[in-house]
Amino acid sequence: MFIINEKDKEYRFGDWGPKYLMQGPRMNFALVQFMPGQDFKAHYHEVMEENFFIIEGTITIVVDGTPHTLNPGQLIHIEPKEIHYVINRSSSVVRMIAALAPYKDADKVETENPKLD
Repeated sequence: MFIINEKDKEYRFGDWGPKYLMQGPRMNFALVQFMPGQDFKAHYHEVMEENFFIIEGTITIVVDGTPHTLNPGQLIHIEPKEIHYVINRSSSVVRMIAALAPYKDADKVETENPKLD
């Protein structure tokens, strides 16, 4: 058992990206923040499935070439090998929770970002 305060952790890229509250041994759990216009390189996972739960803002998540616009209260589940690309196309900050399982240290494979209208 352990307790973590998210204020004790930092976002990967300063004020944005994932802020991991837990990494392994069975899953990853992170708070993710995107400023307007920021994106995260398209990628897929060999083994891990990924879930994003939107807390604040509107985010576009492209899965296997299909864009999905998500709002607070919505969850998207992404299966292993589904290519996903995340971009904040809005003018507001986006905050969401990311949960990935089962944990695998080196599971991400980067791909080309999709072209969006």
